[in-house]
Amino acid sequence: MITVTGATGKVGGELVRLLAAAGEQVTAVSRRPAPLPDGVRHSAADLGDPAGLKAAFDGADALFLLVAGQEPQAVLEAAEAGGIRRVVLLSSQGAGTRPEVYGHPVAFEEAVRGSGLEWTILRPGGFHSNALAWAEPIRAHRTAAAPFGDVALPTVDPADLAEVAAVVLREGRHAGRTYTLTGPRPVTPRERAAAIGAALGEEVRFVEQTREEARGQMLQFMPEPVVEGTLAILGTPTPAEQQVSPDVERILGRAPGDFADWAARNVAVFR
Repeated sequence: MITVTGATGKVGGELVRLLAAAGEQVTAVSRRPAPLPDGVRHSAADLGDPAGLKAAFDGADALFLLVAGQEPQAVLEAAEAGGIRRVVLLSSQGAGTRPEVYGHPVAFEEAVRGSGLEWTILRPGGFHSNALAWAEPIRAHRTAAAPFGDVALPTVDPADLAEVAAVVLREGRHAGRTYTLTGPRPVTPRERAAAIGAALGEEVRFVEQTREEARGQMLQFMPEPVVEGTLAILGTPTPAEQQVSPDVERILGRAPGDFADWAARNVAVFR
């Protein structure tokens, strides 16, 4: 059995679907229930409460783990007690490129590596689906606002992350590996807005924010250190953060999905 935390999220929800379609027994962990494929067991639990995870882990031998809560060691101890022997952690590229800012995923990575369990770490950069933040203004007045309009980053499709995670969870040849997961090419915010416009068949006007305008907006839902780190990546990315990784293609045997493909697939959200 495979336990999937964050089972109602963009990656976790697709991962549950893929594993169930492949015939795996799956326990889907989330705070609240949501529609699940037939045969998937739901466990209402929170990674912030490791003591409440026992039922989610019992009988499972593999775990898809999000960076959530503040006690990774306690979560992993509960997982091992429940019979789990293999962990796939969804971390962040920032844990490798900016560990001084991304301390939360760094702590989870260190705990996973020191757990004694078989482990694999997935480090995505930005998600194509971050563009969903534009859904309301694009629907309302066909505009999209972001800072650093001409700085390109190789964002990745969450569906590709889920497919990579499904492969890694089901195969035994990825132990001890850390994979960086990106899209096929760097794309600027201006280009992403244009791709959504192309999918809609209407122009989407791109509005470039100042750094301070973006910072004020981000502070409404992100801690200040994470805001500063995110703005640094968006505005002055390192060569590693702009580099296209071969890992998605190595694992899946195909190129990762482009942002334009994601936009076409999700165009209804922007109508």
